[in-house]
Amino acid sequence: MPTIEKVAVIGLDCAEPSLIFDRWINDLPNIRRLVKTGLHGQLESCMPPITVPAWSCMTTSKDPGTLGCYGFRNRKDHSYDGLSIATNLIVREPRVWDILGAAGKKSIAIGVPQTFPITRPMPGWQVTCFLTPTLESGYTSPPELADEIQQLVGEYLVDVKGFRTDDKQWLLGQIYEMTDKRFKVCKRLLETRPWDLFWMVEMGVDRIHHGYWQYMDPQHHRYHPGNPFEHAIHDYYVHIDRWIGELLGVMDLQKTAVWVVSDHGAKRMDGGFCFNDWLIREGLLVMKTPVTRPSKFKFEDVDWSRTRCWGEGGYYGRLFINLRGREPTGTVSTADYEGLRNELTAKLEALEDDQGRPMGTRAYKPEQIYRKVNGVPPDLIVIFGDLHWRSVGTVGNPSVYTFENDTGPDDANHAQQGMYIVSHPSIRPQRRDASLYDVTPTILRQMGQAVPGDMAGRPLT
Repeated sequence: MPTIEKVAVIGLDCAEPSLIFDRWINDLPNIRRLVKTGLHGQLESCMPPITVPAWSCMTTSKDPGTLGCYGFRNRKDHSYDGLSIATNLIVREPRVWDILGAAGKKSIAIGVPQTFPITRPMPGWQVTCFLTPTLESGYTSPPELADEIQQLVGEYLVDVKGFRTDDKQWLLGQIYEMTDKRFKVCKRLLETRPWDLFWMVEMGVDRIHHGYWQYMDPQHHRYHPGNPFEHAIHDYYVHIDRWIGELLGVMDLQKTAVWVVSDHGAKRMDGGFCFNDWLIREGLLVMKTPVTRPSKFKFEDVDWSRTRCWGEGGYYGRLFINLRGREPTGTVSTADYEGLRNELTAKLEALEDDQGRPMGTRAYKPEQIYRKVNGVPPDLIVIFGDLHWRSVGTVGNPSVYTFENDTGPDDANHAQQGMYIVSHPSIRPQRRDASLYDVTPTILRQMGQAVPGDMAGRPLT
């Protein structure tokens, strides 16, 4: 039986298992070939299932609490407005390529979210992620790799800037251009560099879901049959599959374990729940002056002396309690803190949707779902409507339910279950669900390395 000498990970941000394994598998010949020669199934994401921190959770096998990273925007201190973008600067745990690098192995990492800025150059080659502000920001290691990329594809796209847009034809072109350039760079490096681990992530799958889900899904409230973008997501998956075939064509598949993974899945978005407006109605959040039209939530407009908690918007909700001795103008005593959390959990989980049906919201206490709780966590992590509803942070909305996204057009939310395939002649084909935390321990086992005891996952093979 051939042994594994290399591992290649093809990451597809937000790839949805029901589309790949159930709906379109016969249209994806390269993915189908990998499924038939390896393990595959759903891949349980972290909580919350958000791109940042999910890929860092996967590459470290550590949960968000251990990483101290709870979302794309992270609270850096206990000031009210202390939110910052969660870049690589906050990740302290070693990723899989750091562990392999210490063992003398070389890696190629391209587009893996939360790898900008490059703080510890890996033994090998790296291209940073969608958090990169400009191409002049030092987005490659070694730096001269940027010149080679420029010569190969022209202006490299780390992301589609402004993907929440109504100009769907423009967006489609940008997604394809970004994808083609990324895969061309991946193929070039696979062909020209000596590598032991290859790990790339394509963001286009996420962007096309958020931009076009309403055109595909008959259950989406905006769906119209026969619309010009009805097959946009399907055709893009077929395009991605062709590129996967291009990468497989330059690998020795007898010696290489090939992964295709997503950090979370995708589902239709039914609407938004106006978290802060609900807290205002509950008497828990008090503005200095009543807000009568939809407006951005501004910390300076809050009467903190009468406010007990506030919420953050996004694909999931974060609730923060105005705790005395912790926040600058805290009002909730330590003695009342746990009772308030329990009261809020009960109220949130009893919420109904706009039709009066149980919404199915869940609220989680960080210390109950994470091994450690580092950094500044939310006091409650709130998943509205099993992720069919997003958390809307604006205030002054006419209802707590809204069907217009506060950050621009967006058709989809994230799903808790992503997908994975791991293929090699030594692996017996079967369908078996797994956890995002299992990926790195499995790769380390495949590469003949010990699995650190503090990892959250376990080897699958």
